[in-house]
Amino acid sequence: MTTKIALVTGGSRGLGRDMAINLAKKGLDVIITYHSNETAAQEVVGIVEGLGQRAKTFQLDTSSIAGFDAFFKEVAEYLNEVNGNPNFDFLINNAGTGLYVPFEDTTEAQFDEMVNVHLKGVYFLTQKAVPFLNDKGGIVNISSGLARFTLPKSSAYASMKGAIDVFTRYLAKELAYKKIRANVVAPGAIATDFGNGENKTNVEKRKLLSSVTALGRVGEPEDIGSIVAFLCTDDAGWINGQRIEASGGVFL
Repeated sequence: MTTKIALVTGGSRGLGRDMAINLAKKGLDVIITYHSNETAAQEVVGIVEGLGQRAKTFQLDTSSIAGFDAFFKEVAEYLNEVNGNPNFDFLINNAGTGLYVPFEDTTEAQFDEMVNVHLKGVYFLTQKAVPFLNDKGGIVNISSGLARFTLPKSSAYASMKGAIDVFTRYLAKELAYKKIRANVVAPGAIATDFGNGENKTNVEKRKLLSSVTALGRVGEPEDIGSIVAFLCTDDAGWINGQRIEASGGVFL
């Protein structure tokens, strides 16, 4: 049986790191991208290889559409070399940055950054990826619980994630001719370095979030990766166009 391959953007740390590891545990080979921390990315490659799967990392700025063609050329050359064809099976659009600024103080530059990273970049990276996606493959877009509930200082970021929820449903419809499934995983607050580590180090915020979460705590990266990996298996073959929130039951 041919080993399937997943491409995870922002796979060097946090949620992306855990996704890559869990994908490898499911028997998939993994390609990850990193923005600036190649050392961390290579560590993930080593972990995946230690699990018996093939891994490769590439540098990518997901906010810069001008670099996407060159990126996929590199990926295609690598896959041709190791597999004899340039195709892969799953795209996980995970890379992103946080922004915690009140609506009235958000600048146009900050707003544009959120658009470029979380919406425009995801939209066009996915478009560029489609010719390389095998039939019956899949796309997993990472959204946020903040697209369902509201917390102050996240209006720009959350607006982009709301758009991703809508975009994913369109992908599920328009890529059905290739039997490609498209789904959203929407984490709640996760204790990572994302957004300057707000959910890891802000004690008051952690207390608040824990108090309004049914399971009584802030999430950890390990809470998300296995869900993404599941969506990249045959067991999830009838899940399509869906938004799966993984938040421990926050603001129910």
